[in-house]
Amino acid sequence: MQCGLRALVSVVAGTVLLAGCDRQAPPAASKVKTEPAEIAPELRAAAATIAADDLRRNIAKLASDEFAGRGVASPGGELAMQYMEQQLKEAGFQPGGDNGSWRQTFDVVGIASHPPATWTFTHDGKKRSLKRWDDFIAASGVQLTQVKVDNAELVFVGYGIQAPEYRWDDFKDVDVKGKVLVMLNNDPDWDEQLFAGKTRLYYGRWTYKYESAARHGAAGAIIVHTAPSAGYPFQVVQTSWTGEQFELPDTGEPRVQIQGWTTESAMRSLLALAGQDLDKLTEAARSRDFKPVSLGIKTSLAFANTVRRQQTANVLGVLPGSDAQLKNQAVVYTAHHDHFGLGEPDSTGDRIYNGAMDNASGVAQVLSIAKALKALPQAPKRSSVMLFVAAEEQGLLGSEFYAKHPTFSPGQIAANLNFDGGNIWGKTRDITFVGKGKSNLDGIVEKYAKLQGRVVLPDQLPDRGFYYRSDQFNFAKIGVPAVYLDVGTDFIDRPAGWGKAQIEDYEAHRYHQPSDELDDAWNFDGMIEDTQLGLMIGVHVANQKEMPAWMPGDEFEAVRQTALKTVSSQP
Repeated sequence: MQCGLRALVSVVAGTVLLAGCDRQAPPAASKVKTEPAEIAPELRAAAATIAADDLRRNIAKLASDEFAGRGVASPGGELAMQYMEQQLKEAGFQPGGDNGSWRQTFDVVGIASHPPATWTFTHDGKKRSLKRWDDFIAASGVQLTQVKVDNAELVFVGYGIQAPEYRWDDFKDVDVKGKVLVMLNNDPDWDEQLFAGKTRLYYGRWTYKYESAARHGAAGAIIVHTAPSAGYPFQVVQTSWTGEQFELPDTGEPRVQIQGWTTESAMRSLLALAGQDLDKLTEAARSRDFKPVSLGIKTSLAFANTVRRQQTANVLGVLPGSDAQLKNQAVVYTAHHDHFGLGEPDSTGDRIYNGAMDNASGVAQVLSIAKALKALPQAPKRSSVMLFVAAEEQGLLGSEFYAKHPTFSPGQIAANLNFDGGNIWGKTRDITFVGKGKSNLDGIVEKYAKLQGRVVLPDQLPDRGFYYRSDQFNFAKIGVPAVYLDVGTDFIDRPAGWGKAQIEDYEAHRYHQPSDELDDAWNFDGMIEDTQLGLMIGVHVANQKEMPAWMPGDEFEAVRQTALKTVSSQP
């Protein structure tokens, strides 16, 4: 476990607030009882219903060209939702959405930005132009048909972070209103005693960067991309940030006009225009004493947006709990059903972003768990909610909407189990638990993994910030402890390093690409075992007396305590 405490994250009026917290090592949390020591026969039989044929059938359907990449508010996305509804109905679940339906419908705003082919910057009469796609990606930060930055100066603000609990402030009260901020990706990661070392926090996410710039009144923000700091190549930025982008409707929160990215080489070239060096600036930003650097570079940029307000939906099915009291509480299983739809073609001309692993596989896992739950002779004591959220790829929008409008109050949701990308390479001796060490769900996960003959490891790529990149994050923000199981790396009958190589190859060549498709090489043995593990964890949590808890001092503990007090104070 990391020595330092992370930032306290709470939800107030729909925004994330970061506050200071004690950095002393927290006391150990009470452990959830994990008896009995073996898997009950009825649970083992239910787990045995999880099979490769079902997983493959559902993935093949959801990731087929017929569904055209399951884009948000698209015909293919509608077909996917209808398919999930039918599967939940056939599994024997009850509709869990609005007015007795299977859906929780909500509005999204689609923004298709049309930036120019070049973005020009000036300094003392000299000009430098960056090429769209090759050098930069720019998107609108506002839900308007026109965006404009006029003769704005660039200011380097280091990581763009204000974290009082770490005595870190990159702004130092410098007025950056109307400026375009240049920001480093990630958060300070070179010291285990500062922030969380190599473990990326929310401060390192691009969402935080743009929010930070907006809070300071900036006109725009440009994040400097590097593969190590982002955790993915620039091609992911290219494909993820072009085409129609979706957001929840604007509620008056601060916004920048332009959200930008540049490659590292492009930013080096741009800084050289003003006689600045990226390495020297980066080194300066590694100190608490860093102050913003006015670069003297000016830029203007204006472009049109196509803006349309549409609707999408989360799909929900409910299996009511069997206990008269505990049925009012729930275990929520999540998987996002969207992908990128139709986008930029790859080298073969393929424009369909099928999203087989990401995340038709996660949807298939949750559908298999639903079927297994109904195979039990009696439903678990707490209710089980199968929640297929929309628009995850657009910034976790569906889970954010659910967190703001939950069908069970936050204090009545025992835990969230999130599935985002299944194991397609075979059985492993390990399983990765993203978020291990944050709650006393650890003991339950470790118990059932051990019964499978496996060990539980924490996030094996902590620098990628996976905890803040999938839907469990929005549950955590309302205080709900979460389990996010990810692929292990120690594959049976494979040499050391093989698993890590497969994951890296996927990220380099198929992640958020049209090539993320189902093929005959997929090995479902590991996905079956991981899905069975999720089932057993969920059933255990649904049947235990205690509500899961965050470790003392965790960033989400205070939110949980407030949610539980709210429930206990209700008549």
